[in-house]
Amino acid sequence: MSDRIDVHTHAFSPKIVERVVQQLQDHYHIRPKGSGTVEDLQSRLKSAGIDRAIVHSAATRAAQVMPANNWAVHVEKRAKQLTAFGTIHPDFEDWEQELNRLQKYGIRGLKLHADMQGFRLDDERLWPIFEAIEHQFIVMFHVGDRVPPEDNPSSPQKVARIKHNFPAMTIIAAHFGGFQHWDYVVDSYKNSDIYIDTSSSLQEIPQHALENIVSALPRERILFGSDYPLFDPAEEMKHLKKRLKLSDSELDELLRNGSQLLNA
Repeated sequence: MSDRIDVHTHAFSPKIVERVVQQLQDHYHIRPKGSGTVEDLQSRLKSAGIDRAIVHSAATRAAQVMPANNWAVHVEKRAKQLTAFGTIHPDFEDWEQELNRLQKYGIRGLKLHADMQGFRLDDERLWPIFEAIEHQFIVMFHVGDRVPPEDNPSSPQKVARIKHNFPAMTIIAAHFGGFQHWDYVVDSYKNSDIYIDTSSSLQEIPQHALENIVSALPRERILFGSDYPLFDPAEEMKHLKKRLKLSDSELDELLRNGSQLLNA
């Protein structure tokens, strides 16, 4: 049987974990539920009955790309329950060599958080990178914010254009496809095979927008994501079940959708 997977978590090196978790709290105005360590994440996954999780990093500037990816390689090697995604930045000059390094160490995906990394998803400097990774990596995009889509660095429309230009790219659009941009998700993704995750949205997404997205997109393209350490996986599972009115078997099925990506 396939694994129950949380596709959207974060865990940080002991050297920086306290500082990063504080930064998350300051940025999002949310008191994190977890400590941000690998050990705490693993404990919470076990309590939630989740078999595996994808752990993400995002370099806010070029100088952070290699340290972030070194941590990803460390997690990938030493935490069997966790699958680590790397990151890249358009200001990082040796991106081709870095992508080759990630592949060498078995890293299968990348996280791009344009809003926090300081670029736009329609920045044409990304195009050569997207061409290189189209057939090689799963890509998790942070999508959306409280800024309107035309002004925001990321949006469902921008992700849809990336998919149009790079059709073989396997994309996960975080936060039900676009945080606070939910009214644009269906039109942007309905004719593509873009995946969405459930992370960091259940507290704010209106019920009509939630039901519209879930009814319009294939259920197998909806992936469970908690966004640990901001949220607790077990609590997010309960919240998701309640908001979507899922049976135990339907929730279990949704939790296993991520296996199709990791086992491909």
